[in-house]
Amino acid sequence: MNSVTQAPPPKLLDLLRAAVRYRHLAWSTEKAYVHWVRAFVRFHGLRHPREMGAPEVTAFLTHLASVRMVAPSTHKQALAAILFLYREVLKMDLPWMAEIGRPRPTQRLPVVLTADEVRRTLAAMEGVHGLLAQLLYGTGMRVMEGLHLRVKDVDFEHGAIVVREAKGGKNRVVMLPAALRGPLQAQLARAHQLWAQDRTDGMPGVELPHALATKYPRAAESWAWFWVFPQAALSTDPRSGVRRRHHGYADTFRRALARALRAVGVTKPASPHTLRHCFATHLLQRGTDIRMVQELLGHADVSTTMAYTHVLKVAGGVPSPLDTLLAEAPAPAVPVAQINALPL
Repeated sequence: MNSVTQAPPPKLLDLLRAAVRYRHLAWSTEKAYVHWVRAFVRFHGLRHPREMGAPEVTAFLTHLASVRMVAPSTHKQALAAILFLYREVLKMDLPWMAEIGRPRPTQRLPVVLTADEVRRTLAAMEGVHGLLAQLLYGTGMRVMEGLHLRVKDVDFEHGAIVVREAKGGKNRVVMLPAALRGPLQAQLARAHQLWAQDRTDGMPGVELPHALATKYPRAAESWAWFWVFPQAALSTDPRSGVRRRHHGYADTFRRALARALRAVGVTKPASPHTLRHCFATHLLQRGTDIRMVQELLGHADVSTTMAYTHVLKVAGGVPSPLDTLLAEAPAPAVPVAQINALPL
């Protein structure tokens, strides 16, 4: 009698990855959740999470806050990963989960460059990275929104760019800067060469969201779905394992922006997201209605956009009393001889 070989049970992290993908969460979220769950298990000597509970979770989070001194946002991310593991993977919604202490969020003012700093930084960037930097500042897009652009999303006729599947799964429309019409058309011509080369080489098409590749089998190979900012070299998809043409990498652009900031002497802790902050702040400085800025940024609540008005208050609000004091006419000096003659 032949014995039936049973497949080994799936590993915990594989189950976690499957749950994340089932909910269509971002690849960055998947990497973060896997990282924190792995760190949590290793912190407790490779014990299975089913054998642990509130004391172990609290001990791990306390270690992050008191020993590693992580930021509240990092603390919150680690907690979210662990709760996702228990609720969505292990299917354990226990009372202690609601009692775990949440880190208090800190509200920070966004880093904003002056118009001159933006101008000098953009002038120090060349090629595709320079074009992407101008696009982010000119439209307020996040860096991944810019890198995810498809050919069909750029509407030259109406002067608009459609941002799809943005934060929260929302779509929105932003302006197409007139100054970037020519550079974007030139970029599309370069992208078309890569697309044509991939078709000649018989390479798989680009990645499509959700199940569109099944619904429209030829769409991935079409020019309309090709990346506006494709990567020069082919790469392997981390989820599917398919070798194909991916869009540009955010880390590569981040390093190029950092080099430009150093070259022009900008010492502020700027990042690609700073260009989005500059877009909003500079629009408000020019008198643009805050509701319009909110729509262009894709904020669900205007209170999020209000953070940029706080920057305006700090940058151009009430003058310091020291400036007023020093601007006043100085009192006439008293001769030293008169001071010495005063009775003591």
